[in-house]
Amino acid sequence: MGVAVSGWPLARAVSQAGQLGVVSGTALDTVLARRLQMGDKDGKMREALRNFPIPEVAERILESYFVPGGKSENAPFKSKSLPAIEPNRMALDLLVAANFCEVFLAKQGHNGVVGVNLLEKIQLPTMPSLFGAMLAGVDYVLMGAGIPRAIPAILDSLSNFAPTELKLDVAGAGSGQEFVTRFNPAPYRPQDRQTLQRPFFIAIISSSTLALTLARKCSSHVDGFVVEAPTAGGHNAPPRGSWGLDELGQPVYGARDIPDLEQIRELGLPFWLAGGRASAERLQDAINFGASGIQVGTAFAFCDESGIDPAIKKRVLEESKRGSLKVFTDPLASPTGYPFKVLELTNTLSDRQVYEERDRLCDLGYLREAYAKEDGSVGFRCPGEPVDDYVRKGGDSTATIGRKCVCNGLLATVEMPQIRKQGFCEPPLVTSGDAILKIAEFLTPGHETYSATDVVNRLLS
Repeated sequence: MGVAVSGWPLARAVSQAGQLGVVSGTALDTVLARRLQMGDKDGKMREALRNFPIPEVAERILESYFVPGGKSENAPFKSKSLPAIEPNRMALDLLVAANFCEVFLAKQGHNGVVGVNLLEKIQLPTMPSLFGAMLAGVDYVLMGAGIPRAIPAILDSLSNFAPTELKLDVAGAGSGQEFVTRFNPAPYRPQDRQTLQRPFFIAIISSSTLALTLARKCSSHVDGFVVEAPTAGGHNAPPRGSWGLDELGQPVYGARDIPDLEQIRELGLPFWLAGGRASAERLQDAINFGASGIQVGTAFAFCDESGIDPAIKKRVLEESKRGSLKVFTDPLASPTGYPFKVLELTNTLSDRQVYEERDRLCDLGYLREAYAKEDGSVGFRCPGEPVDDYVRKGGDSTATIGRKCVCNGLLATVEMPQIRKQGFCEPPLVTSGDAILKIAEFLTPGHETYSATDVVNRLLS
């Protein structure tokens, strides 16, 4: 669902309705920094920081980023350091505290369960992000967009405040070369805690082969699976084997891309079905088959409690009622190389003119690729950065064609756009599953918007 779309208000509402509410953990360090610079008008970020177990960490963050009354609308956000193999102390502070704050607020006022979702492809922030969420008592961790084989053991380690490392995927690394990033939770350990609750780990997968691998070959245990179809929003797994494009330029999925649900069921672990499942009938079908339920994204993404700009939600709901929405599975948009669902809307990055008017740059860096340099060190490059820079770092210029800045686009979607030179405002990039065509069905008579509770009630009806 992108960055801060499923933030603490949405996760909390879903949890209060008796379901598993999940916060997006992607780029939360930038989200916290920008919320504070916008003045934290409802005071929630400062409230959560007051409850962070290491007060001096909260004080450093507030001193560096909080702007009383908020920055000027035309002023740019203060930048933060890019993700790094050896992050500085402020970078770690932001990651740990931001994930703590989001989960802490999502868990307030009810006894329901809360999860956090991360992308395996975004490796550098993973361990401090997980630890921050665990400090706040997160109940579930969900992770896809890669093979999250190492994560269960990392959760075991972090729950004991043990120093932890994660092997990095580095393009061009030679045989015998291994690169890792490390995280030591000791500076963030509360004096009264010996251990932390180890959250359940749910892997987001698209094939039974991956389910079998994770169930049998993880160094620790996987607790269940979300089985995602290519109709789901955000990043999709690419089609298996060699694949082509349809007449619109979208990846063609075939029989090999349909997961063997029978094999997954035989593993005996809980599983949920995802991608175009947001109806009472499809929920019942999933349960009848033996699934624990369904994962719903798109229907919640455009409800009242989601973080998407209300003006965008209003446009989308109006167009959904008219039946005029289009979703394009873009094989090029994401720097990761994974297909990425893009909702076609004017004045967003899906608009060709808007895309071409934006200067190429990569100043957030979450989706950069790590690559091995000739001197044995690791560099970072992004096919969304200036073409000459990418080629200078050993990248192929053809990989830059059609690439969009997903990081900046998703932050603009949730009303946190960076302001550039001469007042240029980063345009939004809206992602959505194919189910967007039917979200107007969640509107009740006489209402122009709908709530998370409306979605839950309709699915359980």
